[in-house]
Amino acid sequence: MYAIITVTGADHTGIIAAVTTALAHNDVNILDVSQTLMDKWFTMILRVEFDEAAQDIATLQKKMDEVGTREALVIRIQSEALFTAVNEI
Repeated sequence: MYAIITVTGADHTGIIAAVTTALAHNDVNILDVSQTLMDKWFTMILRVEFDEAAQDIATLQKKMDEVGTREALVIRIQSEALFTAVNEI
């Protein structure tokens, strides 16, 4: 399954490491990534791929919520198909 992950929150050391390490531990492959800082706010968007038969998107979201809580971030995961449909004009 292809998915889009957004990560937002106040900038601090270790955000990228925490998020990407958790994704690697969950066998999620990062296909593309974009990140930016706006003043003190960090934003990252990742396009990822993972085996939905091994782990569904809701389970992955719960695991990433743990990272979000620990790092004071908001991490959202959407299927790429849903993300594309919602963002098309």
